[in-house]
Formats: sequence, C-alpha cells, structure tokens
Amino acid sequence: MGVGVGTSNAVDGESALISAVRAGDTDLVRILLHEDSDPDLRDAAFCLAVRMHAGHIAQLLLQYGADPGQSRQEDLLPLSEAVDSGSPALFEALLDHEIRGRYPESELLKARDLARRWHETGVEAELRRRTGSRDAIAGTPVQDDEYNSVDEFTLGGMTVRDGHGAILTYVEELLGVRTSFEELMDRALAHAGQENHTTWSSVAILLAGRRDQATWTAAAALRTNPDPSRRLFGAEVLRLTHLFDDSDEDAFAGPALDMFTDWSAEETDLSVLTEVLVALGEHIDPRAEAALLRHAGHPDARVRRAVAQGFISDWRSSPPAFSGDARTALLRLMTDPDPVVRKTACHTVAAGRDNDPAFAEAMVAALDDTDRLVQLAAVYGLALRDDERCVEAARCLGPPQRGSLEEEGYLDAVWRYEWRRDRR
Repeated sequence: MGVGVGTSNAVDGESALISAVRAGDTDLVRILLHEDSDPDLRDAAFCLAVRMHAGHIAQLLLQYGADPGQSRQEDLLPLSEAVDSGSPALFEALLDHEIRGRYPESELLKARDLARRWHETGVEAELRRRTGSRDAIAGTPVQDDEYNSVDEFTLGGMTVRDGHGAILTYVEELLGVRTSFEELMDRALAHAGQENHTTWSSVAILLAGRRDQATWTAAAALRTNPDPSRRLFGAEVLRLTHLFDDSDEDAFAGPALDMFTDWSAEETDLSVLTEVLVALGEHIDPRAEAALLRHAGHPDARVRRAVAQGFISDWRSSPPAFSGDARTALLRLMTDPDPVVRKTACHTVAAGRDNDPAFAEAMVAALDDTDRLVQLAAVYGLALRDDERCVEAARCLGPPQRGSLEEEGYLDAVWRYEWRRDRR
C-alpha cells in the first residue's frame, strides 16, 4: 500500500509540511521537521519531494528520518528521469540504502551511460538536441544539497542541472568501477572556479576516500603544476585524505604536515593558499601554527579567515589553552576589518575554551559589533564560558533568523548555559 498524505497541522486539508514541500520552501521544511512531525507524514513528504525533483528537500527529509522503503516504486521516479534532471541530490535520494536494492545492475548501468552522455555532450548541447531550440541559454547557480551547488539551465520548457559528472561518479562507485585519477580530475576541473560545485566536491571526496599511495602521489604531483585550478584540486584531495583517515596509523598525517608547511611558504594563488592554510589548521603541531602566524596579517580577508579558523588550543593542557602567539593573533583578528574574519576568530576562541580573561573581554566588546553573526559568535563564546553576560546579550539579539542553523547553534548554547546555571 502506498504512502498517503498526512494532515496533521493541516491548512485547507493539507499538512503544513506537505505544503512547505510543495512550495519548495527548504527553510520552512527544516523548521517543521525540527519541531517534529508524524513519521508517515515525513514519508509522504519524501515521495512528494522526489516527484517534484526537489533533491535538497528529499535529502533533508531523509536526515530527519523519512523512510523511503515505505514508498511504492510508482510513488517515486525512474532512475533515468533523475539522471535527466541533473540533480545529484535527487539521484542519490532515490538510491538511499533503504531502497537501493530495488534497482538491478542493468538499470544502474543504463543510468551510468545516460549520465556519461549528458556529461560528455554538455548540458547546453544536449538541451539543444532534445528541444531543437536555438534560443539564448545561460546557467544559474542553485543550491542542490545542504553544502553544494550546481548550475541550472532552462531551454524550450526543459530545465536541467549540470550535476551529471557527480551522478556519473556516484553510480560508478556503486558499480565498483575504479575510475582513473586523471579522468576524475577532468570531471572536477570542468567546474574550475566553482569549488562548491557538487561534481568538484564529490570527486575530491571520492579520491580522498581511497587513501592509497597512488592517489596521494598523483595529487601531490599537482603542487608544482602551473595551473592554479589543478594545484587547488590537488591540495583539496591531499587535505581530505588526511582529514578522513580515522585509522590508528594515520599514515598521511606526517606527509600532509610536511607538504602543507612547505607549500604555504611558496604559494601565490589566493584560493590555493587558503586551502593550504585550512589544511594546516587541521594539525596540532607547532610547525602548522608557525605557518599560520606568518599569514595572520595577509591583505586578503579569505587568507586571514583561514588563519583565524586554523588556530587550535592545546587540549592536553588543563584547562585547554592557545599558545601566546596564537592568543595575540586571535585577539587582533577579533577586531579585523572584515566581519567574516571577526566572526571566525570569535568562534575559534569560543571552541578553544581558553580561560584567558582577555578573551572574555574581547567577546564582550564584540557584543557591540555592527555584524549580527559576530555578535552571536561572541554570545556563543560567553555561554561556553558560563559568563552570565551572554543571557542579556542573547535577549537583545532576539530569536534566530528563519532557517539559520548557524544562529540556532549559537543561541542554543545560551539555553544550555541557563540550564546548567539553574541546576546549580
């Protein structure tokens, strides 16, 4: 029996959740799911999101417990239609582990071949072939899932996203196909300059997950490539290889630290340098800190943000503390001209749990910042320090903005502080 549409919290006979999915309102869907909903309603909402090609919402519903296994095959979409949409989020939602077994290998092979045709032909050329239209066409960036975007094209009444490279990569992995480093890199570089494009990120994550010497060597060789896009891709694969290595041996920690320490001293491209500094920030080592400190006064805000993000307090000390040089740099970055740098520095200080009174006073000063997120990061830091001043500051800032998980996280820390205070 198929999943029916629930009517709890109904408006005009339709539930608020179903209405939000139908409207494509991702933020409202998240709010309603956060407030909890009927499991049957979540399942029905998932089917609706899939039929609407709303992959981002379908993924969100899965995160909140929707069970696609409750759906009938006719409640969803053929894999070929999901491939044609060009939305990796939609395609992956249809291949959730609960229903992946519904698709025989033959259907996965057809999906792979269709994705390859779209990818190799190009969305614009394939759209023109299918529609016969010669009208002007341009891609518009759209969010495809929680973290990544794609470009969306409309021509002749047909709308398609350009995530076919990511779809191809995903289905090859399901089929056990080990695509070469070079071919995968070419897929990512088709979206050079769009490092949050799903194809770029999915390829980098897949290669990093291999955690083998051949992949490491191929990525490391890109460090000296004259093309900054290739250097950036290599840096990201190397960084994620170490980041994802949860083995006891952590074999790539030493090589990664050596590589990125030297690389940070010579890189001239700002995007690559930023990635290298983010990588250094994932190592607790004096060499990594020294490399970060050299760039604390860099003229580009992206670089300073990576520096502010990268300082890590020494969790082995009691209580945890930053080094003296890191503390000095962070206090300066908390008053940086760029609001994102200020917010990042505040967040790093908060997470570091360093009890230096200078940090508490710097966060109190940041409560008067002109940027709301800087103020919220300061409130968060004060709450983690059990500083009563966070309560009044949070009250003045008011509730989190609709759909902002970041604001919710900062303000939840105040609620947790009040709970601890009242228990005492």
